[in-house]
Amino acid sequence: MAAAVRDDDVAEVDEVAALTAAACLFHGFSDRSRLTIVQHLALGEHRVVDLTRHLGLAQSTVSKHLACLLDCGILTVRPEGRASVYALAHPDATLALLAAAERLLGETGDAVVLCPRFGPGGTEEHG
Repeated sequence: MAAAVRDDDVAEVDEVAALTAAACLFHGFSDRSRLTIVQHLALGEHRVVDLTRHLGLAQSTVSKHLACLLDCGILTVRPEGRASVYALAHPDATLALLAAAERLLGETGDAVVLCPRFGPGGTEEHG
């Protein structure tokens, strides 16, 4: 016997799925190195070696962050010879999100820096 599903049950499941997806998206942006990568890619395509030089990080670390951003659908990658070239998958939407974040930080006076959980030295794991 099939269970009856109410419209409000479906709406609640859809809302939970949407919030889960949003949390996953924001996690992709939750690391300073990943944000720096996104900022560099906002200027145009980059190879891993370029990003490694810009960030001053090990190639393996940059590759880990790129993999996260790729998995989140934030970046694209294409081969160019022996190199991989990375770009923003949705540059206009990504730049709009970053601009909105800057506006919100301005409105809050960067209060998030004082957050005991997520500010510098906070108790929550970063990255």
